[in-house]
Amino acid sequence: MASHRKPRARTRDSATGRRTAVSVTMAALASVTLLSQTASAEPGKPKPSIEEVKKKVDTLYHQAESATQGYNAAKERTGAQRAKVDKLLDSIADRAEKLNEAQRTLGIYAAAQYRGGGMASSTATLLFASDAQGIFDQSHLMDRLTKGQKKAVADFRSQQAKAAEERAKATESLAALTRSQEQLKTRKKTVQDKLTQARQLLSELTAEEKARLAAIERKKAEEARRKAAELARKQREAAAEREQQQGQGGGSGSTAPSGSSGNSGGSHSTRADKAIAFARSQLGKPYVWGATGPNSYDCSGLTQAAWKTAGVSLPRTTWDQVKVGTRVSTSDLRPGDLVFFYGDISHVGLYIGDGMMIHAPKPGDVVKKAPITEMPIYGSVRPA
Repeated sequence: MASHRKPRARTRDSATGRRTAVSVTMAALASVTLLSQTASAEPGKPKPSIEEVKKKVDTLYHQAESATQGYNAAKERTGAQRAKVDKLLDSIADRAEKLNEAQRTLGIYAAAQYRGGGMASSTATLLFASDAQGIFDQSHLMDRLTKGQKKAVADFRSQQAKAAEERAKATESLAALTRSQEQLKTRKKTVQDKLTQARQLLSELTAEEKARLAAIERKKAEEARRKAAELARKQREAAAEREQQQGQGGGSGSTAPSGSSGNSGGSHSTRADKAIAFARSQLGKPYVWGATGPNSYDCSGLTQAAWKTAGVSLPRTTWDQVKVGTRVSTSDLRPGDLVFFYGDISHVGLYIGDGMMIHAPKPGDVVKKAPITEMPIYGSVRPA
């Protein structure tokens, strides 16, 4: 009986071990399954589509460009304010020398009077008094001063007043400079943050997604070129109609089609040709926000540099450039005109005819030709 019970004990132990092993395995599998489910159910936003990524990146670039114009404006203000402060500090230094000279002249009179008696104490009091006005109000002292002494006192008093005024102006200008520098710093950070976000979105795309994004960009560019060609056709028709009306009216002048490379307008044509020639020579140079050349440009930096070669001085920002010259309609565009984009006037290009422009597009891109129809047009200006 004893020998019969022992095998049953071993069988029971073996079965128990198998059940334990199975239980452990099932528990492990359950844990793995649970972890897998937890990982797959990790809360968070679903991955955006390529179209959504493109829209977000375009928005960020647009916001960065708008902030760039703000940066350019702040930089210009900072530069002007710094020049003003430097001028005031130079003036204060000159004024201090004049004040010292006036004080030395009074000192000479005081020393001479002290040696000869007379008005020593009165003149010394005038020289070293903290309240000079109180001394001047003493008419009996002024009556006793010689003509030369009176002039010395008047010079000293004048230099004191001017020195105080210039110190006050310098203090105010230094405060304004500090504010401009803070604005410049804020604008710079805004630009950098927007560009960093855009680059981060693009870096997360797979090779396949990047290829799809490039295809979308190509399709968009083709559509913009088609629209530009249609716009150029309408411009030529409008120009031809104007010519016909002028001929019927007996006018001797003619207007070249705005899509053509040449145009009437005398000095405008000559200067516009120079601006366009410069812009063409910059093709391929990189876009860098805040840059004005010669190795890189942002959009308004390029148009400013182009028209500068034609002898026309444009402001630094798109917001100010749009206020210069004569406003023209899109149908009346001539080569050399400036075309502005978006409701916030954050981008500008140089029109070259046939619905095309030369512009500095965005970070990661270069100065290039593009249809003016690829962005919403705000308005156009003829600088000269």
